Amino acid sequence: MNKTLNLNASVYELCTLHPELKSLMKDIGFDHIAKPGMLETAGRIMTIPKGARLKQIELTNVLDTLRAHGFEPVFGEETNNERNH
Repeated sequence: MNKTLNLNASVYELCTLHPELKSLMKDIGFDHIAKPGMLETAGRIMTIPKGARLKQIELTNVLDTLRAHGFEPVFGEETNNERNH
């Protein structure tokens, strides 16, 4: 069964729910996610689509890789964290 990823949620929230996502994100090209403290700071406001734009990584490639690893990326409702920003 696929694990749903709300692409409106922060990278921090997603990695908290799915710890294995952190190493996958690093492999995709989000290398800063492995730096100490980065997930806990920038990861709280960064989403996967925003990060892909920032790193100039095609979002479709990111989504395809996530799907290949058993995730189902969806654009869900805003999270509480996003409503406060």
